[in-house]
Amino acid sequence: MRIEERVEALWAAAIAGDEYAAADVVLAALDAGVPMESVLLDVVAPVQARAGREWAANRITVAQEHTATAVNDRVLAILAHHPSAGTHIGSSGGRGRVVVACVDGEWHAFPARLLAEVLRLRGWRVDYLGAQVPTPHLIAHLHRIAPDAVALSSSLAVRLPAAHTAITACQSTGAPVLAGGAAFGPDGRYARLLGADAWAPDARAAADLLAQGLRPHRPEAGPPHLPGHEYTVLTERAPDLVRNVMADLARRVPEMAGYTSEQRNRTAEDVAHIVEFLRAALYVADPELFTSFTGWMTGVLTSRGVPAGALSAGLRTIAGRLPDLPQAREMLERARAALRAGTR
Repeated sequence: MRIEERVEALWAAAIAGDEYAAADVVLAALDAGVPMESVLLDVVAPVQARAGREWAANRITVAQEHTATAVNDRVLAILAHHPSAGTHIGSSGGRGRVVVACVDGEWHAFPARLLAEVLRLRGWRVDYLGAQVPTPHLIAHLHRIAPDAVALSSSLAVRLPAAHTAITACQSTGAPVLAGGAAFGPDGRYARLLGADAWAPDARAAADLLAQGLRPHRPEAGPPHLPGHEYTVLTERAPDLVRNVMADLARRVPEMAGYTSEQRNRTAEDVAHIVEFLRAALYVADPELFTSFTGWMTGVLTSRGVPAGALSAGLRTIAGRLPDLPQAREMLERARAALRAGTR
């Protein structure tokens, strides 16, 4: 059976919530001679990534996406305790010790868990701390065990401020930091901006970097990026801004009068997400972060029957509430221009 066929078989089992069938798929792959690392990265990882894409396109529900993730988590646990995994792992972790954790507030733990299992296969002793690790607790752990490196994971760009705090704090203990996950940009630009010692696009690349020896690297340009004035102001105003924008939309969009309570709540959540990503873009001073997010959000909303112009109207309303934040307004206008260009 080809790898692609195994991926399809695991997808069918994961989306159905059948962890036994899922286990059969990966165990059969091992029995057929597929290396454990390939099962993890070439079979399980693509299925997990597909779950996110299918949810965004509205082809599966939130419950189905969660079900697939839960099944894949179980699959990882089964693989971690398979005898063939044990043949690769020394009791003392001969390569050294690595802490793998998600930054504070980051709930998407699967990529970090996947990396932890790959590193164990390659002979590392791994402290896997899981999702949303508060930075003070992470630092206390580093002081206790003095690891060779820290791998920090984050999937959402709204966690970049927290990632910055964690990177700086980890480095203060003497541990080099490897950053990974979609939050840091497709080319790792935000990892470099925030002072990480290295960045990897996926678990295989991360393991390769650690094998080469990750050493602290401090940029010669001085301390890493610090948040600007507009980020600070928007952070303070965010709760009131969301409420005021919702009130403005209720006056300007007649259809909202007929919204159910659930529809109003979802709209408020969407507005809050927009504001959070605008804050993140201001933090790293990169309009492209916000434009990319609004492009993605347009796809999510239109796949659920929301008119294409609704997001643009929301962006215009937010801008109207930020007359004294020119950088934020420029980001909002650039995003609206990109949306207009995409609908032509």
